[in-house]
Amino acid sequence: MLEHPLAFLPFEVLMAGLLFLCFRHALPFGAPALCKLSAGVVFGILLEWATIEQLDAYHYGTQYFFMVDTVPIAIGVGWGVILYSAMYLSDHTNLNPWLRPVADALLALNIDLAMDAIAIRAGMWNWGEGLEHDYFGVPFENFWAWFWVIFCFSLSYRVCYRLTIKYHVALAPIFAIPLGVIGVLITNRVIVSYVPETYTLAVIVSVLSAALALVLYNKPRLLPSKIEPLAAWVPLSFHAAFLLLGISTGVIFEHLTLVLVSLAMALTALYLHRAILFKD
Repeated sequence: MLEHPLAFLPFEVLMAGLLFLCFRHALPFGAPALCKLSAGVVFGILLEWATIEQLDAYHYGTQYFFMVDTVPIAIGVGWGVILYSAMYLSDHTNLNPWLRPVADALLALNIDLAMDAIAIRAGMWNWGEGLEHDYFGVPFENFWAWFWVIFCFSLSYRVCYRLTIKYHVALAPIFAIPLGVIGVLITNRVIVSYVPETYTLAVIVSVLSAALALVLYNKPRLLPSKIEPLAAWVPLSFHAAFLLLGISTGVIFEHLTLVLVSLAMALTALYLHRAILFKD
């Protein structure tokens, strides 16, 4: 699979830019926000390394400038900024705190449904199954993994933050990293080893559909409090970047469905964040 040079450096620059924006946003909130952001990045790098070691299901392209072993640092930063922005948004909703990790995971899935099929066609990573396998070359299990990656970290952080009380600023991010990684590795093993292949797609669709139904049933809405545009700029930047990558390289036009899905997910993100972007 060809590695398109337009994919790598711009992606690393974008991730550095989003990390800076998240850092600048976190700074006024002090140590809790800064530690959460840092923990998300470390978690992202560690979970990628652990997943590659556990499953050996994919590998990254060779043109990334900054790597930790087999994992591009930009990928870990991507996980970190997605976690930070999604948790920031859900914390400003009327959702029950125990339901917010589910919402965080669904917000992240909105990004990946548009991103992954374009990224593999640009050679950013390779699942080794060909471009027609499952979801345009992306194994269905990937979307299961994305859901649990965000859910496990978000839940672990929130639980630890509540339980550690006096020392939550330091202990919540420290505990959330290993607990989140362990949760991801367990859910990976469940879908790979204990769900028969013929039922894999049905299980994934059922779990994700149930999660979506649960969130919608609770009628999520933003609370009447000030929420910064960062919550919108992170997901919309991912959508814009991969739409531009797909168009500039032409890979998005390999399937009309790729165009439709990318536009649909971008419009969905725009709709979900409309109150933030177009507030009075």
